[in-house]
Amino acid sequence: MLEIVVETENGERHVRVSAEELAGLVRRIGGEGDRFLVCHRIPDLPDVFAQVWHEAGGDYTLEYRDGSAARHFQVVVDGVVVDGAEAVIEAMTSWARQGSAGSSGLSWSLLDMGLGREVPPLDLSEGEREQLEQRVRQMLVGGYAGRAELAELTEEYLVTADRRPVSREQAQALADRMWLERVAEQAEWKGETDPERLTRAFAALQKSGITARENFTCCRSCGHTEIGGEGGAGARSFVYFHSQCTDSAAAGHGLMLLYGGFDGSPETTTAVGHEVMAALEAAGLQADWDRDPDRAITVAPLEWRRRLVG
Repeated sequence: MLEIVVETENGERHVRVSAEELAGLVRRIGGEGDRFLVCHRIPDLPDVFAQVWHEAGGDYTLEYRDGSAARHFQVVVDGVVVDGAEAVIEAMTSWARQGSAGSSGLSWSLLDMGLGREVPPLDLSEGEREQLEQRVRQMLVGGYAGRAELAELTEEYLVTADRRPVSREQAQALADRMWLERVAEQAEWKGETDPERLTRAFAALQKSGITARENFTCCRSCGHTEIGGEGGAGARSFVYFHSQCTDSAAAGHGLMLLYGGFDGSPETTTAVGHEVMAALEAAGLQADWDRDPDRAITVAPLEWRRRLVG
């Protein structure tokens, strides 16, 4: 799989696609509401992306940015010729394999994006700055927020009725700085982490017909209200944890899993609990549950090292 995230105009988000799947997405674009796609690396890095725009019957406009606005390149590829899409696919795939789209043999030109505006320093008290950075750090350690969500949280966190102390540009700069610090930390991690084992367990449960969701909604009340809408026609039961559970796990207190059957019966809930416990054990995780359908499952001990995606 390619270590990229592909986002399309129609709102789709594809994480870790194969080269064949990326090629299919490029060939697909062109119709109304589905004319472009943007690729980010995993983990997402500021000012590093590749993107392509195409309308049916027209050319392909392909761009990539390599770390700053001063390194933003563009090429227009004839969309009428038979191999036009294939040239774009070759360039995008080269970039996705940690290479450079510029090495694909196309005639790239440097785009003048203008001088970037200097971001003024934050005008915050020491206490406010510490409070803000602590919350951003909590979200980073949780591992589910992307750069855009992190910047939005940074901008809104200290807002009051009469004061907005952090601008959008300041928020993006602070979020990106702390994001890159976390990326550097995770570069030292070796092997599969406990959150990755958890994802593997949830994938197995999902495949077996249990609706399994990570970091789902903000609380138990919202989770129980909304989980029914997540299951497909063949879904018989569910397991999830919400964002407060994520915060607890990230703080070193273990992870609470909520589960049950869509029929609401204690028998189904108990059976689901046993399946969840088996999936966790198969993934190499320890969990505690007293077989009471009214009690949550707690995954512990748990070292919460979730790698950022973006």
